[in-house]
Amino acid sequence: MEYVLIVLAILFALIGLAGAVLPVLPGAPISYGGLLLVWLLDESKVSETSLWVMGVLMVVVTVIDYVAPIWLTKIGGGSKKGTVGATIGLVFGLFFMPWGLILGPFLGALAGELSTSSSFGHALKVASLSFVAFILTAGFKVIYGLAALVMVVWALWFS
Repeated sequence: MEYVLIVLAILFALIGLAGAVLPVLPGAPISYGGLLLVWLLDESKVSETSLWVMGVLMVVVTVIDYVAPIWLTKIGGGSKKGTVGATIGLVFGLFFMPWGLILGPFLGALAGELSTSSSFGHALKVASLSFVAFILTAGFKVIYGLAALVMVVWALWFS
């Protein structure tokens, strides 16, 4: 049973890291799941304090991931179509990695805003803010995912 937990913990940590950039996977919660699995082991090197800190950080990262794009789009005066366009652009961008992942949300937000009859300047502003939100949230999720992966590997290596 212990080997199953070890394999699952590593898989969760790796899938969680992939979820940092893939919109269909909740990266931070999956990474945290890997950490929880390591903590369940008999001789775990993960303290309860570490588990609580990473749990709180997981909630913060997840909330920021959902709130930041909407908030930055609203600051720029963007519409719902701009937000939807950024999401669609991100999904299509996955097929054209790595540049599609970077340009997809920007181009999607731009197209979404232009479809609402906004001026090109306004649409460009909203698309830029959408892009900034994506980069910031992806960065937070990657940092969290790497931290969780390092903690999982560290705990398993030194157990």
